[in-house]
Amino acid sequence: MSQLFQPLTIRNLTLPNRIVMSPMCMYASEAQDGKVNDWHRVHYTSRAVGQVGLIILEATAVQPNGRISAQDLGIWEDEQIEGLRELVNMVHAQGAKIGIQLAHAGRKATVPSSIAPSPIAFSDHYETPQEMTQEDIRKTIKAFAEGARRAEEAGFDVIELHAAHGYLINAFMSPLSNKRLDGYGGSVDGRYRFLEETIDAVRSVWDKPLFVRISANEYAEKGNSLEVFIDYARRMKAQSVDLIDVSTGGVVSSAPAEVFPGYQVSYAQAIRQSAGIATGAVGMITEPTHAEDIVHNLRADLVFLGRELLRDPYWPRRAAKTLGVELNTPASYARGW
Repeated sequence: MSQLFQPLTIRNLTLPNRIVMSPMCMYASEAQDGKVNDWHRVHYTSRAVGQVGLIILEATAVQPNGRISAQDLGIWEDEQIEGLRELVNMVHAQGAKIGIQLAHAGRKATVPSSIAPSPIAFSDHYETPQEMTQEDIRKTIKAFAEGARRAEEAGFDVIELHAAHGYLINAFMSPLSNKRLDGYGGSVDGRYRFLEETIDAVRSVWDKPLFVRISANEYAEKGNSLEVFIDYARRMKAQSVDLIDVSTGGVVSSAPAEVFPGYQVSYAQAIRQSAGIATGAVGMITEPTHAEDIVHNLRADLVFLGRELLRDPYWPRRAAKTLGVELNTPASYARGW
């Protein structure tokens, strides 16, 4: 039997299959209000109709100055809950589960007043951020907790913390972007502290599955090694994180020497085996047989698809046909499926 289409139970949640829609920036909110609109309703619900097991919303800002763009989705105020709740209900009605990625862009924000662990610009195209004070850190960690509370009120099944791709949490974790000498920098322990306190704050209001996305290779000298991320993964497991979504890159402008289908899967496998925690694999996974190989051979527990689900909202149907699996056909589509 295909492992890709086997259910998976994480904490108190059972996913119908191992296919996840990876969180991607959509830049679709209007009037800079961070609210759900008709575009989001159509976009995400169509993937639920397509039988994706878990849909994770795009990077959703916990503070207005934590947006990657002015059109980002937001969860920084209670007025944003209603639209998110409606979206959750629409996805649930099609049999899929739904998560939200809580994020803060840090020094990669393109809205005014960007903040970061240290006053180091990401590149010449970005402004130099303000170094965060202890009070800034406290307020931002509280904002993540408040975002988690709103996610609970909206009915989400999963929260993912965005600690990858050079955004705020990732910037604290990396010696390339964190030059602090206080308790939030200066050592592996110090650089982990911001994420550690964020996880604890989120867990104080959230008892459902919690994922964390990381960048397991920084593609630069003096950056964190895979061994450091294995250590971080062990720490996260001890804090009741349920799954590590394993990506790479983004903390500095360096890029991998070679990009190919599944180029990040080995990191997910290494963390899974060494830290004893569930992982998700992501990165140029497009073919059903490749996705099946990843979960069948225990290289990761979930397969995250990004661009491929932009191209084909019904990719699970194609995968099922390739792997000889009969899906539950949406009644309205029975004549075509």
